[in-house]
Amino acid sequence: MPFQSDTARRYGTVSRALHWGMALLFAWQFFGMALRAALGRTPVVSFFVGSHVTVGVLLLALVLLRLLWARANHGHRPPYEAGLLGRAARLGHAALYALMVIVPTLAVLRLYGSGRGYAPFGIEIFAPSETRIEWLMAPANALHGLLAWVLLALIAGHVAMVAVHQLLLRDRLLYRMVRTAGPADPAPAQER
Repeated sequence: MPFQSDTARRYGTVSRALHWGMALLFAWQFFGMALRAALGRTPVVSFFVGSHVTVGVLLLALVLLRLLWARANHGHRPPYEAGLLGRAARLGHAALYALMVIVPTLAVLRLYGSGRGYAPFGIEIFAPSETRIEWLMAPANALHGLLAWVLLALIAGHVAMVAVHQLLLRDRLLYRMVRTAGPADPAPAQER
């Protein structure tokens, strides 16, 4: 597949890879946590939950990369619709991105505050310490799980709105993120 940049009609190769790659990683995270909530601690749950911290840190790195990529492509991406639907989409995306940054950041702060250290794939991010920093751990203890489930609800809303666009509005909005090219591309919002 040749490299394609973002355009006013569709997202390019990098944007699509980041979007769908992160979607798979979030599915892994939420599936593991749903199993944990339903089954408690079992070997199957441990298989999924054992990677939770590392996948969460990877998601944080990817969302930061995604934000930088979006900024670099500002003005070259499909625009939001005019009117209420466009404003709602902009606010929904802003909330998604905010929580995609906040949720793992809280967890990293908790991990650092715990003094356990963190070395994914043998690369030391921070060393173990004898000191626990309770004020760094407290926000994540209070909010990480709750905000993660709010993020899942926003993701479900995002998917539901894609379905509304595809099935009810029939504006082929989904093609912006799944197709590389084709005659069925939706027109940019300003051409409608």
